[in-house]
Amino acid sequence: MKLKDKVCIVTGSASGIGRAIAAKYVAEGARVAIADLKLDASEATAAELTAKGPGEAFGIAMDVTNEAAVNEGVAAVVSRWGRVDVLVSNAGIQIVHPVEEFPFEDWKRMLSIHLDGAFLTTKACVPHMKTQGGGAIIYMGSVHSHEASPLKSAYVTAKHGLLGLARVVAKEGGPHGIRSNVICPGFVRTPLVDKQIPEQAKALGISEDEVVKKMMLGGTVDTEFTTIDDVAEVALLFAGFETNALTGQSLVVSHGWYMQ
Repeated sequence: MKLKDKVCIVTGSASGIGRAIAAKYVAEGARVAIADLKLDASEATAAELTAKGPGEAFGIAMDVTNEAAVNEGVAAVVSRWGRVDVLVSNAGIQIVHPVEEFPFEDWKRMLSIHLDGAFLTTKACVPHMKTQGGGAIIYMGSVHSHEASPLKSAYVTAKHGLLGLARVVAKEGGPHGIRSNVICPGFVRTPLVDKQIPEQAKALGISEDEVVKKMMLGGTVDTEFTTIDDVAEVALLFAGFETNALTGQSLVVSHGWYMQ
């Protein structure tokens, strides 16, 4: 088991990609904090994953845009398990509008969840990682960390920003054994993507089928969605790669849509 007894925090992990990562970590023997907005959802996911073992999980409520909530959540993990070995900053949302119609409140909300959330969770975990002599910080980027698409000005801006944060954390954390990486998935068929399909169809004046085949999968080599398991495998790679050899790097998981 690659992560036996490692203590991991995965934000936005009551469902979707975050849940798949948490499940992969528990299956590899880790102790995982399921950090999500709703405590009941976090606890339900934690109970299901613990029942499968061999690792264990527990649920905490965490609003990643609230510094006090983040600090309290990380403190609860350290109180329970004594350390933090892996942080996966995964919490995120999607809102689409043409740039000239993008409500400023939605712009600020998008950047707050993706960027403030990554910064605040990193800020809270780094002191513990320094004390224990190392750790892994993994940010959930996107192909949109490297590319752009219409209607996604806030999302693309936020996902590009994660690359910069990861590189700074890699530079600062390297001497302390703290690694930092960004996972950049293509389109993953989650509720977040399902919500985008009719929104983009309406905004672009095309059919939902065209959104899927042309806008989402047209650039892939096999017209296949990236799966949550694809992303979880990369999250396991970064969590278990315990040298600085890969630190500061991003890895695109997109069925060839974007190639570095």
